[in-house]
Amino acid sequence: MILRVRVKPSSRESALEAQPDGTWLARLKSAPVEGRANEELIALVARCFKRPKSAVAIKSGASSRTKLVTIRDA
Repeated sequence: MILRVRVKPSSRESALEAQPDGTWLARLKSAPVEGRANEELIALVARCFKRPKSAVAIKSGASSRTKLVTIRDA
């Protein structure tokens, strides 16, 4: 499965929400420094889709606010 995720770092709380256009909005507590926001995004997606973190990866957009995230079947 591939998700298009728009990331909002430095938010008050971590949350993953489906948007009407089919994309996802990820609010992350972490700042986009040294990959911390990407690590939090992977953990958040894994938790929301009940998959291990090893099954979630950022396919493209690692340094962008819009990312493609892949989720493998465990």
